[in-house]
Parts: sequence; structure tokens; C-alpha cells
Amino acid sequence: MTVTAKICGLSTADTLDAALRHGASHVGFVFFPPSPRHLSPAAAAGLSARVSGATIVGVFVDPDEASVRDAVAAAGLGAIQLHRTAPDKVARLRQVAGVEAWAAVAVRTRGDLESAVAYRGAADRLLYDAKTPDGAALPGGMGLRFDWALLDGFDHPLPWALSGGLDAGNVAAAARRTGASLVDVSSGVENAPGVKDAGKIAAFLKAVEKA
Repeated sequence: MTVTAKICGLSTADTLDAALRHGASHVGFVFFPPSPRHLSPAAAAGLSARVSGATIVGVFVDPDEASVRDAVAAAGLGAIQLHRTAPDKVARLRQVAGVEAWAAVAVRTRGDLESAVAYRGAADRLLYDAKTPDGAALPGGMGLRFDWALLDGFDHPLPWALSGGLDAGNVAAAARRTGASLVDVSSGVENAPGVKDAGKIAAFLKAVEKA
């Protein structure tokens, strides 16, 4: 099985270049002001001009249509990743954007996975991520991991990706354990929240290549 990777929350030219140089299949730009990884559409547009051979994914938290439309136009997004967004709204934003829609499913228990079924027909892909603490401002990017065994025997309603607490030291085991063909990392390649490290990106992608 070939495993590919998305490096999420990129905000500088050097770390974006590192992700592309070492083989990331997807690069993620965050459009959520409370996040330390937030980009304006203008900043994202400047970075997107450097991207070749990878899909740019815009990350949003229950956004309005105008925000999605502006980001898609400015940054040439190939997909939108939607957190804390109901299935009917995911479907609507998918039409507005005119690109793939990924629906994030926050996981802490097996029961949390059952919500994934509602996205069939509304989204193109699911992203299983660790559920953050109640009241947390951010829906992800906090280095939290869920129990991968929760995915055992689950009938995935859509293609899916694995996120939550991944890093160079555990990503190969995560892919083997879950069968994930696409993995997603943000805080696991950072020195501090929002501060990506080119060396950690390279190490993560090397580990993915060996998975």
C-alpha cells in the first residue's frame, strides 16, 4: 500500500518548499483567525504560486460561503477541509467551492465514528482527527491522538485520511495499524504552535515513504 501525506498549517515559503521537495501529496493552508497557523487569502495566494505537483487544501472551521469562495479564488485550492461543519453545510460549501470537500470527524470514542455516515453524499473524503477538549478554541493541531484501534472493523462510508498526534516517530506504525493511505500532520512537524520546522517535515515525509 502506498501512503501519501498532507503537511498542514504551512505559512512560510521555506517550510512549504520543504514539504514539496520531500514529496507531500497535499499541503494545507489554514483560514481560521484563532489559529496560530492562520493565513489571509492574500498571504495564501503568494504561497500558492510556489506549489507544483501537490494539491492545496484550505482548512476552515464552520465557515461562511464568502470566506470559502474568496480563499478558493485567491489560493487556487484543490480541496476544502471543513471542521465542525454539519453535513448539509458541507454539501452546500462543496458546491460553492467547486472542489473536493473533506469533512473532519472528531474522534474520542467508537460512537464518534458513527457521525461519519451522515457525510456520505455530502463530502468526498473524511478526515479522522482527535477530538479536542470541550471548549477548546481549535478543532485540531494540538498534538492529540485518538486510539487507532477504534477504527478496527469500521465500515468507512467514504475515502478517508488519518490525523491527530502524528509525527515522524509514529506515522509508519499508524499507517500500518489503521490501513490509512493518506496521513495528515501539523503540530508533529513544529517547534512551537504555528512554527513549522523544515527538518521535521523532511523526517516525517521520509517516514511516510517507508510506511
